[in-house]
Amino acid sequence: MKFVFASYVYSEDFNRPGEWLRHIRFYGGILESLSKNNTVISIEQIDFEGDLVYNGVQYYFRRFSKLTRRFPFKLHYFIKKQQPDVVFIQGLHFPLQVIQLRLMLGKKVKIILQNHAEKPFTGVKKYLQKMADRCIDTYLFASRDMGLDWVKKGNLTSAEKIHEVMEVSSVFYPLERETARAHTGVESRLVFLWVGRLNENKDPLNVVKAFLQFVDSEPSATLYMIYHTTELLPQINTLLKNSANENAVKLIGQIPNDNLLYWYNSADYIISGSYYEGSGTAVCEAMSCGCVPIVTDIPTFRAITENGDCGLLYEAGNQGELLSALIQSQTMDKCEKRTRTLAWFNQNLSFDAIARKIDEIARAL
Repeated sequence: MKFVFASYVYSEDFNRPGEWLRHIRFYGGILESLSKNNTVISIEQIDFEGDLVYNGVQYYFRRFSKLTRRFPFKLHYFIKKQQPDVVFIQGLHFPLQVIQLRLMLGKKVKIILQNHAEKPFTGVKKYLQKMADRCIDTYLFASRDMGLDWVKKGNLTSAEKIHEVMEVSSVFYPLERETARAHTGVESRLVFLWVGRLNENKDPLNVVKAFLQFVDSEPSATLYMIYHTTELLPQINTLLKNSANENAVKLIGQIPNDNLLYWYNSADYIISGSYYEGSGTAVCEAMSCGCVPIVTDIPTFRAITENGDCGLLYEAGNQGELLSALIQSQTMDKCEKRTRTLAWFNQNLSFDAIARKIDEIARAL
């Protein structure tokens, strides 16, 4: 089959193909795996024009005028010229453009949309999404429950179009613990890791509060926090300053993305406090290195942890439940959970696994 991947987003901050492909490598690996048994074309809109074949994928870099973003005739015509069997569009927030795409392609070509954490529109835009739904053959969500919410709210008409497929994967992999810790300098016997923004949705305050309590019973435990935004950092600093267990939480801050390989492999557990996630990229990456997830009981995390079978789930914002989960983590068979986590990742969340699911869905349309 011939797949054409495209987006209606223009990333003007990038002007080098190599830099862009590295930037999207957590997603590009899916296309590379899919290209093993299919023809895969990806149309990228950055500040560069040219063609490139990379790891089996044909990339076309094109600049389309900002004036044509809502009415992208040139992009649609370029897609049609590729004679695709399947067109794969990133995001669900471009209903007007998708309607035009269907009119350009006709009825034979299949159109798949991938959700990227977007929430259903309301008002006039909601009716546009309902109209566009007639033009779309299937939708991919990181969690089927997230897609069913769109149906419940009336933006999509049929649950039959919804498939549970992770939107990204991980370029990281397991390393020997000693090798990883030689890079990170981690020496604690029991290591928990946080990777994410310090904002209200991620709820780091609840995580820190519960962890400071947990350390009373597990004084060898340390929480390392890696973050690239600092919205709630002052409040976290205040919590730590007023706690006798202040040294149990290490605020690492921002690090180069490649260094996450060593941090994930230095840790025993990955913690998240999120109320909402489109894909849970950091948790997925940590799982690819064998970190056992202790995460909130939200649709995305239920999907990527096999309903908590790979780790532990707790109610978002519930400090008591998180404390109980942390305590419970010390009675589980950590080696068995690590093995199960790695196996689940390879079978369901890896680039090859995601590409296989997309291929199967497309061929069944």
